[in-house]
Amino acid sequence: MRMGVREICDVVFRPLTAVDIGNQHFDAGQPVLYLDTAKTSSLEGASTTVYAQGGKGNPRLIGWDGEKTVTFTVEDALISPVSFSMLSGAGIVKGRKAQGNDAGQKIYTHQVYDLVVETANDKFFVELPADVRNGETIVVSKEAPIYATVLDSAGGPKTFLSAIKAAEIFTDKALSTAVTVTNSEIQLEAADPVYFQISDVDATNYTDTQVKGGNTVRIDCYTVHTDGAQEIQIDAESFGGYYYIEADTLFRDEVTGQDLPAQFIIPRGKIQSNFTFTMANSGDPSTFTFTIDAFPAYTKFNKSKKVMAALQIVDPTEAGGHNYEDKTVLGHANRSQGADIYGEGVTSTAAADNPYTNSIFDTAVSGAEGESGAEGKSGE
Repeated sequence: MRMGVREICDVVFRPLTAVDIGNQHFDAGQPVLYLDTAKTSSLEGASTTVYAQGGKGNPRLIGWDGEKTVTFTVEDALISPVSFSMLSGAGIVKGRKAQGNDAGQKIYTHQVYDLVVETANDKFFVELPADVRNGETIVVSKEAPIYATVLDSAGGPKTFLSAIKAAEIFTDKALSTAVTVTNSEIQLEAADPVYFQISDVDATNYTDTQVKGGNTVRIDCYTVHTDGAQEIQIDAESFGGYYYIEADTLFRDEVTGQDLPAQFIIPRGKIQSNFTFTMANSGDPSTFTFTIDAFPAYTKFNKSKKVMAALQIVDPTEAGGHNYEDKTVLGHANRSQGADIYGEGVTSTAAADNPYTNSIFDTAVSGAEGESGAEGKSGE
């Protein structure tokens, strides 16, 4: 049997020991990641050969092979927090709201808003739109002050202004009622207008030439998120772990053109902690490459020999061949297994026992009952 290969692998990773990723626990052997969006996958073997050399011309006399390595590489089109954590060794922090004795987990993110300056009572201010302030929480503190920057007509920074204090954030255009600040946070609801005072023409730090009505001002601040937010933390001490890896693909039989299920098994694979994010506004989107070094280990069902990798190919004809379960298909009635093409409808013990009874090639052909396949095929 000869086969061709032109199909991607679907890969599943199982940790060799119990692990916690984010707030999810995984037992040893439990599937932790499925890669079914891969673009390319490859299994590469390499070894080193050294030689004894001597004599005239210093030819190679004897060779010794060693230092064998097996590397499995998968290029995935998509990334997830779990897959990136496995790739980089990073930890995942999931945001959650405070409940009871649980203080919760806050995720702080940088945010900018480009808003148009309005004037009232000789004061300049910008209004945060309702769709932005709907449930948003803004931080205002010494660690994370709110800054305003006047932009030019092309959208570039023109004038950098001083920080906006909590006392300069109001709930009315008259700029008379300050917002409520709780633990350095401002909870913004859609129904509650929010105005940032940009400058006062009488203030010594501003002049009426720095900020004018109609200018675009960029508000630079930090917002707080809980549920639905995740943070991946890459530190210097954590690396990719060891996993039991199974990669499913298809091999095509040269004779029948049938796709045979095939599976690569790496019983002990170490993910290299190398990654590259390529971000561009043109060309192909970024992909994410998993490079896995294979180490000798036992597979799940064979403890007699350690292997670096194993390849399994399953011929479905050995399991009964064609599926005759759907009796609504013409030709399926009264059949439970394949009948030989030359002995249609003829009962033959030899043919029934042959695992290739539904194949034109490599099969024992049934003639009259009791005849051998070879005799029926040759016509003798």
